[in-house]
Amino acid sequence: QVRLVESEGRLVQPGGSLRLSCDISARTRYVMSWFRQPSGQERVLVAAISESGRRTLYADSVKGRFTISRASAENRVFLRMNSLNTEDTAVYYCGASRAWRDDSVMNRSSSYGYWGQGTQVIVSS
Repeated sequence: QVRLVESEGRLVQPGGSLRLSCDISARTRYVMSWFRQPSGQERVLVAAISESGRRTLYADSVKGRFTISRASAENRVFLRMNSLNTEDTAVYYCGASRAWRDDSVMNRSSSYGYWGQGTQVIVSS
């Protein structure tokens, strides 16, 4: 059974940075993603990275501030978040999919069959 485990989020001041990580217990490499869900809103894509790491996809709201990457030898993905603002406050979820398809497909939460438990990130002064 595939299992995803995210690192703990925390309270961050506006303008600050945070790195999240997600480990997946699988023998093969999966497409990995980060979605977030603000309170009372739907889950939306933050970033995704292909199995090889050569292809990435970002939400417009985080481009230039967030970076998704994956460890070369492990099934682990990172999300580096810089210049955080209050609108980044949300529960962040790590998701995994077996294969990369079209970008318009990979930005949908329904394209990912495996999810972590979610981790809370709060940006506040």
